[in-house]
Amino acid sequence: MLSIYDVLRRPIITEKSSYQSGTLNQYAFEVHPRANKVQIKEAVEALFDVTVMRVNVMNQPAKVGRSLRNRRSQVRRTAYKKAIVTLREGDSIDVFEGVK
Repeated sequence: MLSIYDVLRRPIITEKSSYQSGTLNQYAFEVHPRANKVQIKEAVEALFDVTVMRVNVMNQPAKVGRSLRNRRSQVRRTAYKKAIVTLREGDSIDVFEGVK
């Protein structure tokens, strides 16, 4: 059984996730590969003191790219599980809380 601190790994900050948080009230997190929607909902509600309306989960596959220095060598990014969490109107999460 995963604890609420093991479920959420990190927030995903991209242009798309910034747009979603500003207009659609949705936030993206990298989550533990064995976490399900119920565990993700409970973890977000407990850690950020918000009400979660919906959780969408997707598995991002591993990607293979090229190294910048040596074009012959391949670089592999690992696969991860991503969750898009939709919050109730009026609730928000400060992703950069405590960052100076």
